[in-house]
Amino acid sequence: MNFPNDFAWGAATAAYQIEGGADADGRGPSIWDTYSHDKKIDSLRNRMNILNGDTGDTACDHYHLYKEDVKLMKEMGLKAYRFSISWSRILPEGRGKVNEAGLAFYSRLVDELIEAGIEPYITLFHWDLPQALQDIGGWFNPEMPAIFAEYVKIVVKALSDRVTYWMTLNEPQCHIIIGHIMGECAPKLRVSDQQGFYLIHSILKAHGKGVQVIREYAVKKPQIGIAPNPQAFYPATEREEDRKAAEKYSFRITTRNFWNSTWWLDPILLGRYPEDGIRVFGEDFPMEMIKPGDMELISQPLDFLGCNFYQGTKIMADEKGEPVVVPRKQGFDMTAFKWGVTPEILHYMPTFLYKRYNLPIYITENGLSMADWVSLDGNVHDPLRIDFMKRYLLELGKAIEEGTPVKGYFAWSLMDNYEWSNGYSERFGMIHVDYETQKRTLKDSAHWYREVILSDGECLSK
Repeated sequence: MNFPNDFAWGAATAAYQIEGGADADGRGPSIWDTYSHDKKIDSLRNRMNILNGDTGDTACDHYHLYKEDVKLMKEMGLKAYRFSISWSRILPEGRGKVNEAGLAFYSRLVDELIEAGIEPYITLFHWDLPQALQDIGGWFNPEMPAIFAEYVKIVVKALSDRVTYWMTLNEPQCHIIIGHIMGECAPKLRVSDQQGFYLIHSILKAHGKGVQVIREYAVKKPQIGIAPNPQAFYPATEREEDRKAAEKYSFRITTRNFWNSTWWLDPILLGRYPEDGIRVFGEDFPMEMIKPGDMELISQPLDFLGCNFYQGTKIMADEKGEPVVVPRKQGFDMTAFKWGVTPEILHYMPTFLYKRYNLPIYITENGLSMADWVSLDGNVHDPLRIDFMKRYLLELGKAIEEGTPVKGYFAWSLMDNYEWSNGYSERFGMIHVDYETQKRTLKDSAHWYREVILSDGECLSK
């Protein structure tokens, strides 16, 4: 199996999960600093915000160890590296005075990557809103799209002479739904459904303004996308009826569910909110929030669609051809995070998404958490991660062979890191991190991935 010669074989991280240096060189606090330092028991969940009270204060100390980390990336043979910018490291108050030391860090990182022959892919927002902006209402504040655009302008003017690939937002679904509607992540709000739509509309307008700014100020001709986590579905069999049912289910709204992909992708890529969803939510969808020009702003043309995929749901067609969810069998295959192992989603979802939105696809996150450790021989053996990645990549290869333009694959994650509300209890990395000593150890999967990259995926068939 051969992947395209220009395929972007990469790995991904996020700023708050690996950087540490929480108050180094003028960085301001983000909502995740606030959330992780709140040790009170949440009465609704009967637990602290973060498992074991962990914080991202030090994390993997990438802020100080980035040169070592880039050397490891080069040793792994990575062609691309996706990372996010800490907004509050650039603008401690979220706007206003620029922290030049913070900006210089990312400039040095970009230089280090380029020198190592690794293409930088920058995500501009990965959930860590500056606390100062949350204090003025966060995404409820009508000025937020413009504030985001000003932040993007600063980053793009500083780095776009060397950076081509940009993503505005990472998984806005998780940030808004889990953090603002469910209240189980930062900033820990629990708003009404109607308020939830205002937040969605606000962050999508910010995306649109961000795209405009990148187009206007980028020095190198940019490639611009977004990295959501679409709900993933796959057919129960290879029957055409099941395939059509899975595709139909992927873009249908029949219940009051904010996770439906079309709430997030249709406005951006089709210029409209889904009519079936508006009918389901009825009066709780506030039509008055949509002002003249909003949808044109939100649907700025993009160059690619990033997709974060981990697990999916099996769909079959009933006797009328309508989609039916197939329940998971008892004892289904799962990761340490209790997520299902469903590699078929990398075959079908890129194909479904390309057919609907006609944009090239990047898999911007895919991987698994495992209970792995440094063995007595000094190595980290993670055969299940290798098996998982191979299964998913083989399925992705099928999508490519069928003509879906998949441009790259970014494993989640480059290294073990701070897994948000689960703290340091989950290990997603291909590099093991000892959080007490900050020692890095390439896992077996890192060496295996190098061979995959060197062979452009040909070794996957062996």
